[in-house]
Amino acid sequence: MSVTAAMIIKNLEALSNSGAALFAQRFFKTGPGENGEGDLFRGIRVPVLRKLSRTLDDTPLPEVILLLASAFHEDRLLALLMLMRRFGQGDESMREHIYHLYLANTRFINNWDLVDVSAEHIVGSFLLHRPRKPLYLLAESKTLWDRRISIISTFHFIRRAEFYDTLALAEKLLQDPEELMHKAAGWMLREVGKRDMMALEDFLLQHYRRMPRIMLRYALERFPEERRQHYLKGVL
Repeated sequence: MSVTAAMIIKNLEALSNSGAALFAQRFFKTGPGENGEGDLFRGIRVPVLRKLSRTLDDTPLPEVILLLASAFHEDRLLALLMLMRRFGQGDESMREHIYHLYLANTRFINNWDLVDVSAEHIVGSFLLHRPRKPLYLLAESKTLWDRRISIISTFHFIRRAEFYDTLALAEKLLQDPEELMHKAAGWMLREVGKRDMMALEDFLLQHYRRMPRIMLRYALERFPEERRQHYLKGVL
């Protein structure tokens, strides 16, 4: 018998922990006006979901997408872990199909951890040897999570010493209104610097005066303290 989203959800309900769920709701800022407003949690830890995902490889993709549409955060995370596994195991046709499914359903990839766990492994991986225009279209979205997908996807390129798109998107996002985007861009810039400090310094020298403060702080985390303070105080 084929595995269904309903069967998986029943299993997740049995794994729920109300105390952990309350903690997660506070941690992910689910209150009125916050970025995770209204998100629901079951209180299931990520390692448990990762282990469960490894048992569900035969789940039909339409059922995975039904799971991704769940109101519960852990259900959506599990669905993304399942898509990542299917993407990694698939041939080119399957990988392309999952890439398009992912982008067609970004409305359900609606918190920072959901983006961060999945974007580089599906979007970044698929675009590695393809034109990167979809990332720039995502960066122009009115939806915060689409914009976060755009920059986090480039982590896949950074790991392979390709920095151009990370730097170009970080520049594009300098005026983004959301702090979560400042953190994401600063994080990716820091990752560039781990591999090529000169590339990061070139970017900072051009833009540090107009970078959001938190983006700059994230980008500078691995700098020697004296050099970091020079940037923060604008005394280069």
